[in-house]
Amino acid sequence: MPASTPAFFVVCGADPVGVPSGPGPSPARPPAEGRPLPWPPAPGPRPLFMKPARLSHEGRVVLLAILCGLPGSATALAILWAGDFTSQTRWSLTILIVGAWIGFAAAARDRVVFPLQTLSNLLAALREGDFSVRGRSPRPNDALGEVMREVNTLGSALREQRLGAMEATTLLRTVMAEIDVAVLAFDEHQRLRLVNRAGERLLDAPSDRLLGQTAADLRLAGCLEGPPHSTFQGVFPGGAGRWGVRRTRIREKGLPLELLVVSDLTQALSEQELQAWQRLVRVLGHELNNSLTPIKSIAGSLESILARDPLPGDWRDDMRRGLDVITSRSESLSRFIGAYARLAKLPRPQPQPLAVAECVRRAASFETRVPVHVEPGPAIAVQGDPDQLEQALINLFRNAADASLATGGVVCAGWRRDGAMVEIWVTDTGPGLSGTANLFVPFFTTKPGGSGIGLVLSRQIAEGHAGALTLENRSDGPGCIARLRLPA
Repeated sequence: MPASTPAFFVVCGADPVGVPSGPGPSPARPPAEGRPLPWPPAPGPRPLFMKPARLSHEGRVVLLAILCGLPGSATALAILWAGDFTSQTRWSLTILIVGAWIGFAAAARDRVVFPLQTLSNLLAALREGDFSVRGRSPRPNDALGEVMREVNTLGSALREQRLGAMEATTLLRTVMAEIDVAVLAFDEHQRLRLVNRAGERLLDAPSDRLLGQTAADLRLAGCLEGPPHSTFQGVFPGGAGRWGVRRTRIREKGLPLELLVVSDLTQALSEQELQAWQRLVRVLGHELNNSLTPIKSIAGSLESILARDPLPGDWRDDMRRGLDVITSRSESLSRFIGAYARLAKLPRPQPQPLAVAECVRRAASFETRVPVHVEPGPAIAVQGDPDQLEQALINLFRNAADASLATGGVVCAGWRRDGAMVEIWVTDTGPGLSGTANLFVPFFTTKPGGSGIGLVLSRQIAEGHAGALTLENRSDGPGCIARLRLPA
């Protein structure tokens, strides 16, 4: 472009001198600054005004500094060149004024740009995770100092959060690696994305071979379906037995994952089964010895009487008493075996809608030895087996009546709603409980002639209905209170 071409020709879209604007052929135009220009120009209307390029922040600072010094510098130069000064003085002062003007503008630019560059470097370091870099805080009561202090505080807070996250992640990885429970995570396509060492042992393969495989390939598709908590008997490449499965949903980097926890219950169940057998053998041995020892002793005595010659005169009475004792102990042993069979063969409950008020009043009507007061309560229905729940309540009323008979008291009962549960309570005015350690031990009893299975059977019925049974001393007076909790 010729030097004499005005700048507004370019802005307004007019053709410069020497460049034809008609429809005829256009000469080739060389690229400007090494950048190819579209030539001939694209068809269509040309803009009337082109948007000027915006100055950078530094350029605006320099421009403002120059404009601030422009009035004084221009006035000084006008006075200098209009006055009666020598040429040497004029040029010397002109150079001094212009140099000072430009120098102060450059100093103002550096004063503004340098702190911003420092802040940019600090923020870049924080973005990269380098929290050791700090900026020097200027004097207090300074706007730039406040910004620098806030950035330093932000770096310290991020450093503490990063250390906490690293420690938590390290702890989680250590726990995941050391626990003897298989932990696996599957994505929405049921592909394995996470597995710990126990999971590798369960599937008998390293993680690099397992990751990416589907749950069907790993024979875990059934664990991702059904209830979130379940147990099953299964065989895996790393072992066979009874397994407990827990499933929950988590998110990692915004993506949903199914977290699967598989634990081996074989050893725990074996230990519990062994303890149950040990308790059973101990109780059976105790009861059998209590019955067989006197039977054996009396049978030996009767045999020695019959071996005498001649027989004593009262041998018939001795034989009758001995046989009565043997019969009594045999019946007691038979009752014990029958009670154990009843406890061991409790059928699964057959749930159906059951009105709590009707069930409590019907069970209370069977107890006639002491007065039974049933307090009114809300109309609530539960899903339960009427025969089993009624039997559990009859046992509770019988125990409460046995305790109240010793003090001449009464038995009270009622029910209430507690969130998602229904609580049925039975209270007595007896002497209370001296200890609660053996309350639910099978065949343990403190009552003469008691079987020791009433409370055990009642608790087994409650647990079969996903409920619970507790027995404790009352806090408002003598006696104890039994609480039977059932899902509403």
